[in-house]
Amino acid sequence: MGSLYRSELMTFCELYLPSEAAYNCIAELGEFGLCQFKDLNEEVTSYSRKFHKELSMCDEMERIVENIKSCLNEDHIKFRDVNGNIPVPEQKEFSGMHTKLTLIQNELTQVNGSMDSLKKNYLELNECKHVLSKVTGLLDSNIKAVATKSISEAEHGHAGPVYTSDEVVAEDFTTFKDRDESELSFICGAINSTKIITFEKLIWRMTRGKAYVRSQPIDDDTNTLFPNDTNKSAFIVFFIGKQLKYKIRRVCDAFHCHIIDSPENPNLRRIALGKLETQISDLIVVINKTSEYKNRILFGTSQHISQWEIEVMKVKSVYNILNYLNVDVTHKCLIGELWTPTKEIENVKSYLRIGQKKAECSVQPILSPIHTHDIPPTYNNLNKFTRGFQNIVDAYGIANYREINPAPWTIISFPFIFAIMFGDSGHGIIMLLSALALVLFEKKIDAAKIKDEIFNTFYGGRYVILLMGCFSIYTGLIYNDFYSKSINIFGSSWKNPYNHTIIMSRLLDDTESLTLPIKEAYDRDNGPYPFGVDPIWNLASNKLTFLNAMKMKMSILIGISQMAFGVFLSLVNYFHRKSILDVLFMFIPQLLFLSCIFVYLCIQVILKWLFFSVTPGFVFGQYYPSSNCAPSLLIGLINMFMLKHGEEGFVSGNVPTGKVYDQCYLQQWYPGQGTTETILLLIAVISIPVMLLFKPLIQLYMHKRGMPVSGGHGHDEEFNFGDVMVYQAIHTIEYALGCISHTASYLRLWALSLAHAQLSEVLWTMVLHIALSMSGYAGSVAVYFIFWAFSILSIAILVLMEGLSAFLHALRLHWVEFQSKFYLGTGILFEPFSFVAIQKAKEGLD
Repeated sequence: MGSLYRSELMTFCELYLPSEAAYNCIAELGEFGLCQFKDLNEEVTSYSRKFHKELSMCDEMERIVENIKSCLNEDHIKFRDVNGNIPVPEQKEFSGMHTKLTLIQNELTQVNGSMDSLKKNYLELNECKHVLSKVTGLLDSNIKAVATKSISEAEHGHAGPVYTSDEVVAEDFTTFKDRDESELSFICGAINSTKIITFEKLIWRMTRGKAYVRSQPIDDDTNTLFPNDTNKSAFIVFFIGKQLKYKIRRVCDAFHCHIIDSPENPNLRRIALGKLETQISDLIVVINKTSEYKNRILFGTSQHISQWEIEVMKVKSVYNILNYLNVDVTHKCLIGELWTPTKEIENVKSYLRIGQKKAECSVQPILSPIHTHDIPPTYNNLNKFTRGFQNIVDAYGIANYREINPAPWTIISFPFIFAIMFGDSGHGIIMLLSALALVLFEKKIDAAKIKDEIFNTFYGGRYVILLMGCFSIYTGLIYNDFYSKSINIFGSSWKNPYNHTIIMSRLLDDTESLTLPIKEAYDRDNGPYPFGVDPIWNLASNKLTFLNAMKMKMSILIGISQMAFGVFLSLVNYFHRKSILDVLFMFIPQLLFLSCIFVYLCIQVILKWLFFSVTPGFVFGQYYPSSNCAPSLLIGLINMFMLKHGEEGFVSGNVPTGKVYDQCYLQQWYPGQGTTETILLLIAVISIPVMLLFKPLIQLYMHKRGMPVSGGHGHDEEFNFGDVMVYQAIHTIEYALGCISHTASYLRLWALSLAHAQLSEVLWTMVLHIALSMSGYAGSVAVYFIFWAFSILSIAILVLMEGLSAFLHALRLHWVEFQSKFYLGTGILFEPFSFVAIQKAKEGLD
């Protein structure tokens, strides 16, 4: 908790490493993970640094590992999971590791090249086989006669259709006999099926119908080796003349057709088909052997690829840090500078000694704290529970070094503020169970290494969501709101004093409204409902009026309380910085300004709740006749600024028989109210120039006297009164206006709570109530289906959408309204050299 309250004390150290032990020492510090190295070679290009060659080899090894992983993924071979910590390879193993990975890559490249060549040969032979088979079937029919007639008709100006059906229709071929079948030539081959129609149209138009094209798709069920590469069609083009042959060949080349030489003799075609079958069979054997060899390589690689990836990552990280270091003139020592938590210095030294022993070096590394003017980084020691809340704070800004961290209070205030707006026990239970599942199965989820960004966002904030669910159940019990319905746990403090006769008579009489009389209906013996809102309010017609008034005032109380707490936290920061000027002329006037207006308003709200009811009596010495005279706090606050004050008391003579004043709710309701409010307003007004002027003027006086200006940390030689005055004016105006706007901003607690309650009630009334009001078998079926619709809409709208809205509003209230009172958030995040952090970032799990 101490580290979470304030960041850890940090020490800036200078590190001297013997050259032969530098690699091992840096590797051990990477395992330790709490040293942030300073780059002492920022002005040196990466190509000019000492270990550029080693880093280039690491980049090449990373590329090789990625290539191997892509090969494994293509063949659907799973990697072997890495168990435990993988040590950093020794420096002498580095070149051997590079050689091993290069050999594996070369071997895979050679095998893949052979497989590509074999695949190409197999597909070509397979196409040849199917094309020859299709061509043989066509030529064995009377296709030549059909082609001869079609070409003859085209030559006589009677061109037929672009392409015909596969059925050969028996026709009279006696009309055009000027061409003989022996004059026909043909070209056959394979083409992509998606291009076949365009191909046929182009051939027909180019030759003006003097070529005849037939095609059939290649349905190859026997191709089990490469089934995704068989979307081809076999074609044959008949024509007459060498000139057409040249043109048709050019079209085939343009469409990337695979032209196949087919013998015209049927016997030769059958012999060619037999040879193709033999070649394909032999090629399949070779392909299977090559594939088995490739799989053996990949399977053996898959057992170590994850380990190699981690080892390469660690080696590269070590050399990257070594490039941050300077080399002394003797080239026997490397000099570095680093930040580390003060309490961890001895642990750092012990890890350096471990690195020295591993390197078998006789010279010990030297770690010595040194003074620096650099701003120390901010480091908070976090665990899996506090990390989610710290991320909420860090998203606004990193805390300044040793500044108060808002996270300890955010752990409670954030889910509580969220729950005030969410405020439904039923929806809170859904949220609680969802977060509880993520918490209970976190080991399995961590092992799965899910990389989905949206899921990881929810998973990273599982403990935040868990507390949000718990507090939502709590506030839902206070509001007595469970899926828009109230639960009568302790028994209502109200009862119905009417019988059936009175109710009916009142309903028939329009002149008198039906209300519960206080004396008869309220159970004064047992007192109010023990916890939360009385369930009777769920049935009242003025339910919204009552709940809105309660939630509005509650929002103001909570908001001003949180802002006042933030102002008190600023006092702790001032004491830590030993800045007495800030205590006297920032904290005190800020507290007085806030208290004289807004804390005074809160006191009025509480007093009104406690003492003003529907029962007449004396309150603060003034006779109070009825609830109509309950003081109006809003108008009273406006009158306070306008210096308008009414008479004291609610009735003339301050006696029960006195006349009730007109607008009695604007009268002074306690003795000396006008004087008190005038004094409070005067103090608030005076606080503004005190905040604005006193601190800059005193700093100017101190600067002229040569005294330290900034909290005793030394004389500021660059003190500029104009800049200080502008800075102070901005902060004074921001605080004075912010107190007003931020108080109004907290009304969103009431507004979102109202919106959530109304949406929940609408969903119940318009969806589930319809099913529950149905009877019979139809009602039971309707309840089943409508309940699912109600559940889906509740989760999608009221839990997810409304939950996200309340979450964002809670963020705003913490970042602006609360943290602006004490938190600067302009610090530098501590980013240590850590193998764990680097690996998580690489895997996308950070």
